[in-house]
Amino acid sequence: MKLQQLRYIWEVAHHELNVSATAQSLYTSQPGISKQIRLLEDELGVEIFSRSGKHLTRITPAGEAILRTAGEILRKVESIKQVAQEFSNERKGSLSIATTHTQARYALPPVIGKFIQNYPDVSLHMNQGTPMQISEMAADGTVDFAIATEAMELFSDLIMLPCYKWNRCILVPKGHPLTQLSMLSLEDVAKHPLVTYVFGFTGRSRLDEAFLEHGLAPKVVFTAADADVIKTYVRLGLGIGIVAKMAYNEQEDSDLVALDASHLFRASTTKIGFRRGTFLRGFMYEFIEAFAPHLTKEVVNEAFNRHSKLELDELFSNIELPEY
Repeated sequence: MKLQQLRYIWEVAHHELNVSATAQSLYTSQPGISKQIRLLEDELGVEIFSRSGKHLTRITPAGEAILRTAGEILRKVESIKQVAQEFSNERKGSLSIATTHTQARYALPPVIGKFIQNYPDVSLHMNQGTPMQISEMAADGTVDFAIATEAMELFSDLIMLPCYKWNRCILVPKGHPLTQLSMLSLEDVAKHPLVTYVFGFTGRSRLDEAFLEHGLAPKVVFTAADADVIKTYVRLGLGIGIVAKMAYNEQEDSDLVALDASHLFRASTTKIGFRRGTFLRGFMYEFIEAFAPHLTKEVVNEAFNRHSKLELDELFSNIELPEY
């Protein structure tokens, strides 16, 4: 059994069983990958992939178990490389992040700008996706960090550290009837068609919970993952928008009015997550602290020693999170 063979089966599984695409991504030949997979299957005495002719059709039950272990081995190999890099050149390497549009567009730019200045030899890679995709990428080691508000609690292998709290605003065109009210209520909001986030994005669950608790069924006429898209359709008159407060810019969005909604919805918490057992290099600690100053190296290391959500919650129970 060779490490290269484990890498091949892992990459094939993560390229939708497309050996040709895998070969292109690894800069090798398709026949070479197919041969090595066959050699590994012959050695193990089981099929990792089912086939129809020359095409791989699915991962077998044995293959699922083998791939889980192969993933662990490849992650440990990567950790060994990172340990070596940290001691050979602590200012050179790579950092990969998976996050949502809202974090990438509004929360991360100043942090990343400063990080690039401090670490010009660290290549930074940003992946955007749904909260579920983001969490999966961190859980299987595809990325170093996941930054999101939703879904990360579904993955027990992730250490999730709270970064900041945030809430929402109601976006309306100038002169809209809601701008005449001194204090908005959920009933006022529910009278109008809504344009907001896709379910599962950017604290959408808190929004739905609030309406449900008040026995209201708002008419959601349009959803999107991108706050800028939501603002576009509010401008078109499709409905009133509900977005993260950070997504409103007084200068760029001067044609819209942002009405405070922090009294209508419970605040959401954005977290940064990484796989338990990850070797964090010096610049990774610095990135975390730049994004959330209360997450010092000492606090992050202490989080590594906590083995349950209850223990992690206890660690942060006395820390007042900043509000964005």
